[in-house]
Amino acid sequence: MSNDMTSRELYLRLLTYVRPYWKVFAAGLVAMGLSALAEPVFPAMMKKLLDDGFSQNAGPWDWLIYPLAIMGIFLARAVFGFIGEYAMSWVSNNVVTELRKEMFARMVRLPTRYYSDNLSGRLMSRIAYDVTGVAGAATNALTTLIKDSLAIVGLMAWLLYLNWQLTLITLSVVPFIAFVVRAFSKRLRAVAKGQQESMGRITQVLQEAIEGHKVVKVFGGQTYEEERFYKSVREQRRLAMRATLAVAAQSPIVQFFAASGVAIIMGVALKQASAEQTTVGSFVSFITAMLMILPPLRRITDVSAPIQRGLAASESVFSLIDEVSEEDNGKEELGRAKGLVEFDRVLFTYPGAERPALDVVSLTIRPGECVALVGPSGSGKTTAANLLPRFYAVDGGEIRVDGHALNNIRLNSLRDNIAMVSQDVVLFNDTIAANIAYGGKRDATREEIRAAAKAAHALEFIDALPEGLDTMIGENGVKLSGGQRQRLAIARAILKDAPILILDEATSALDTESERHVQAALDELMRGRSTLVIAHRLSTVERADRIVALAHGQKQEEGSHAELLARDGLYARLYKMQKAEEGAA
Repeated sequence: MSNDMTSRELYLRLLTYVRPYWKVFAAGLVAMGLSALAEPVFPAMMKKLLDDGFSQNAGPWDWLIYPLAIMGIFLARAVFGFIGEYAMSWVSNNVVTELRKEMFARMVRLPTRYYSDNLSGRLMSRIAYDVTGVAGAATNALTTLIKDSLAIVGLMAWLLYLNWQLTLITLSVVPFIAFVVRAFSKRLRAVAKGQQESMGRITQVLQEAIEGHKVVKVFGGQTYEEERFYKSVREQRRLAMRATLAVAAQSPIVQFFAASGVAIIMGVALKQASAEQTTVGSFVSFITAMLMILPPLRRITDVSAPIQRGLAASESVFSLIDEVSEEDNGKEELGRAKGLVEFDRVLFTYPGAERPALDVVSLTIRPGECVALVGPSGSGKTTAANLLPRFYAVDGGEIRVDGHALNNIRLNSLRDNIAMVSQDVVLFNDTIAANIAYGGKRDATREEIRAAAKAAHALEFIDALPEGLDTMIGENGVKLSGGQRQRLAIARAILKDAPILILDEATSALDTESERHVQAALDELMRGRSTLVIAHRLSTVERADRIVALAHGQKQEEGSHAELLARDGLYARLYKMQKAEEGAA
């Protein structure tokens, strides 16, 4: 979305989110209007009270009628005011909910590249924090504008009726007030934008300190993290004070102009009274109406702050909603794939990288075959694993599944045929059952979940837990060991039963005992599936049907374990080095 989207365009777009609730919104506006229109009735009654109530013409019941009328006016104002506020708050909270839902729906469909380029803390603060400022602009500020504008119009009409000459003097200060409000609004919008960015940095530091608390403790990073956090909150404080300065300075300046108008009016009115051109009732009524105009006038000038904050927040919210989702132009449905995977002269370079991560690489995985990728760090193994589910699009060449180019296959259809188990197991703060039966398999039966857990050698530890499959596992499975988490990821892949499997360093972080369990679970999982294995530990790939050795993004050699050892090339060298390290250990 272009950053120069005008305030009007932003506001009109914001109001489209109010449209579904227009009935409640309209009812709120009507209630607000009735509450505001009660305002000029009070000074009008003051005129009648002073001119008639205190004169010889006073009726016998005036002593009761006027007090009851005042109570009635203020009661009506309070009731309609409450209804209006409640209706607007209801609409406002629904708008926030709708925006958050839309932002989250867009976020989970963003391309992998977006996550690499953007801070997760900033993304979180957009959905959690920025969106609340939007609601302020969409409804609360609008409420103030409508209610107070009506009150001002009503009081102004009464003032014109009472004394048009004095009212024109009042209006002479309006251009000055408008100029002040406009000058401060620009400043407020800029500061609000800075506050949002700053909030994102605070969230980022918090998130990293919480997730990396063990590293922080072991490496004595507390002071460093405190300094990072303090720097972020200090920046937030600085911006908050700049916003306060703008808001606080605007109000007294506006009030000074308004008070100047009142002073001039008072002088003119007193001169008129001495010439008997006005009555006491008219004068008191005029001054009462003038003083009653000041609070709504002040609120209307103050409303520019939440509106500017809201518009800055809207820009942030809509820029996320308008982000381009993953490209999905494919039309072909795979159904259940046979599992033939072909990399045909694939070229891929990460944005900003100097050389390709994969440089014209070709390899084939036949249905049911296990092909392992090995090579030193940075050789392009994980990149291959990221290209197959189309987390990234290839820059050159083609990847095919069952003869269909990835670009021509619908994303959902492609990914339905792929299961993935990686070194960094991702689990959710939910039950074990919900983590195994995740996503498309969430309707799996209890028996199917247990069968998958059994095949993944996970039932033994699951059944030992007090609540079994219904045990909550904590954030990212903190309550489980590395091997247990890995087996849950394998159970998830077994339950998905996809014909193509990607194993990315699936056993690299485990001790020998856990690795034995996990390897047995992996053997179960790999049976009958086309499997792409990425491994540092070469002992895990000895039984692969074929091994492809990569270096600097290029294919160096290909063959079985025995063939590559006999060839005495890159694979043999890597294998001997690892054996020597294991022997030394």
